[in-house]
Amino acid sequence: MLSKPNTQFLNRQDAANFLNLQKSTLEAWATRGGGPAYRKFGRAVRYCLSDLEKYAEEATRQSTSHAGV
Repeated sequence: MLSKPNTQFLNRQDAANFLNLQKSTLEAWATRGGGPAYRKFGRAVRYCLSDLEKYAEEATRQSTSHAGV
């Protein structure tokens, strides 16, 4: 028997709440490209909590001139 992975998936609204963003921001990023990784299960869009945490960590900047996005 396979062990159940310890992965938590959030719907788009919960993912937006986690990042303190509007749901429409995640929708726009998914359409244009960019933003955190997400998965599709049929028609359902789900964000893995560890991907959201990684995305937030990678968004850390030290100044406005910091190279990045």
